[in-house]
Amino acid sequence: MNLFVTIGKYFSLMGSVFSKPVNRKIFFRRLKAEIEQIGFDSVGIVCIVSVFMGAVLTIQMGINFESPIIPRYIIGLSTRDTMILEFSSTIVCLILSGRVGSNIASEIGTMRITEQIDALEIMGVNSANYLILPKIVAAFFTFPFLALLSIMLGIVGGFFIAFTSPDIVTVADYIYGLHYAFVPFYVTYTVVKIAVFAILITSISAFFGYYTEGGALEVGKSSTKAVVYSIISVLLFNLILTQVMLT
Repeated sequence: MNLFVTIGKYFSLMGSVFSKPVNRKIFFRRLKAEIEQIGFDSVGIVCIVSVFMGAVLTIQMGINFESPIIPRYIIGLSTRDTMILEFSSTIVCLILSGRVGSNIASEIGTMRITEQIDALEIMGVNSANYLILPKIVAAFFTFPFLALLSIMLGIVGGFFIAFTSPDIVTVADYIYGLHYAFVPFYVTYTVVKIAVFAILITSISAFFGYYTEGGALEVGKSSTKAVVYSIISVLLFNLILTQVMLT
């Protein structure tokens, strides 16, 4: 029963969130700030992780594809498709669940226990729309760019291995593999996935922060719940979207 109550509260909150902003100027001002906090501030961690993962994938593919009957350009192809199909959408979002999700939950949770949200309600402001909608919209537009950046940097990481370790794969074979049998729809699939994940991460994290009760300890618990449930939701919808879009 508690599960259904929680789901009902979540959709009720989302109904308040996705209402028309009362003041568009304030909304766009907050949206600009959230794009910087959620999107731009996440570029560093995405860049570092993507470059190293692209390099590691290339090394692992080279080790596993040592059979003489397997052409070496398959290493570049495998690195490319792994980055596009799974890492730069799902794995990056799991990382962002920890960084962005916990930040949103703790920020809104702190506002709840310090009665700042109550003050907004007393002034007649739709607090859910004012606080949460800019975060969801900011993540919806910035996460796909982070995914595309991750793909490019992962490929660059693999190229670095090809350039420095020709015994694993030569640069020519790696580049040929990047171009071989490319399916443009895979990029569309990745962008759609990460846009859905962006909504899930921000809305679930905001939900747990918004309904925080108690003191500072409960803010920490809400932040933890936000990360855990965001990760579970990302994995579940990853399965659903893959089943729907690729089969």
